[in-house]
Amino acid sequence: MLAKLIAARLPRADGLKLIVPVPLHRGRLWHRGYNQAALLGRELSRMGHGTLCVDGLIRTKPTPSLGGLGKKARAKALSGAVKFNPKRAQVLNDAEIVLVDDVLTSGATSAACVKALKTAGAKRVMIACFSRVLDEAIRS
Repeated sequence: MLAKLIAARLPRADGLKLIVPVPLHRGRLWHRGYNQAALLGRELSRMGHGTLCVDGLIRTKPTPSLGGLGKKARAKALSGAVKFNPKRAQVLNDAEIVLVDDVLTSGATSAACVKALKTAGAKRVMIACFSRVLDEAIRS
């Protein structure tokens, strides 16, 4: 259902678009058992919004839960935590990418992911999320 709501706002894939979910660190993935962004991305791919590249980004270091942190603390926690997967560099280069996450809070995670994708040579990155937290709700 959440993917359908996201899909309603996405343009159809005109040519090859890659769907890249926000990555979880392997420890968090192991603990949780799933990556919610990857599940959303899989459904968006099934609906024709692009090709899923579940491992386009990697979380290189664990980060604390970002809930309750302000914008500056979130950005600091994510510094150097997200990189593009060198095994996917050729696919990411010159690609139009839909970056998928469940909730966009301060934008720190998305910014780290976009930076990594641009470093890999992505032509364009569009962020697709289910929910957006208003700036007024975030501590500075």
